[in-house]
Amino acid sequence: MTKRSAKRFLREGTLDAEQYASDTKVRRLSIHNGGASSSWSPMSGPANEDRSQSYVKTIKPKSEGQAALLASMDEKNLVMALGPAGTGKTYLAIAKAVEALEAGKVGRIVLSRPAVEAGESIGFLPGDMEDKLAPYLRPLYDALTDRLSMKRVKALMQEGLIEIAPVGYMRGRTLNNAFVVIDEAQNCTYVQLKMLLTRLGWNSTMVVTGDPAQSDLMHGLSGLADVADKFENVETIAVVRLKDKDIVRHPLVAQMLGVL
Repeated sequence: MTKRSAKRFLREGTLDAEQYASDTKVRRLSIHNGGASSSWSPMSGPANEDRSQSYVKTIKPKSEGQAALLASMDEKNLVMALGPAGTGKTYLAIAKAVEALEAGKVGRIVLSRPAVEAGESIGFLPGDMEDKLAPYLRPLYDALTDRLSMKRVKALMQEGLIEIAPVGYMRGRTLNNAFVVIDEAQNCTYVQLKMLLTRLGWNSTMVVTGDPAQSDLMHGLSGLADVADKFENVETIAVVRLKDKDIVRHPLVAQMLGVL
């Protein structure tokens, strides 16, 4: 990114369209291939070896589990994606939602997430309701802006085509002609999940993502595992269980989760 593009991005929240007109944007980082015992470091490695971190317009699965998840979202109206951190559950669901919206398959995207703190109290937050909820919903904004420009996300939200709401504001609604993503569902109780799942309307797809092993609720309160077990035998509902081998973050993530 040139200095002029960087200044424009900071000022307007948009990137240089000509510079980023192509479908693929690739960063090259050096990597050291010293065998299974070595670990990648951004500060080391031969200059002639590349580690590709690319953005592609059309997403492709990087594991068998991700392939199963993408296929399920194409075939089923209700999909539950369970798995450890780094398996791409939220990213793939939001990418599919954006794809469906741009193709005209749905009329809007609805993203919901429980406003639960991760093990610590952040105390009083200033501002109106949107300001108070912003820290909890930030991961959804991050995934959206990775698939769309920041400027376009804001425009679609103003038009009502993208809606981000906490779980507590979903009761009583019927979500027709929408792609609905319920993120961090392990922080929902059984009653909350039952309420959310019954919001599904006509011509809609709902994807519920979460990791039952990383709930921030008190032991026994999370309802994600129980709901997924009950849906296993329902043919019209897909339950995709991702594994450690599906983790696409830094290789250390899979190693850490294997021992923690």
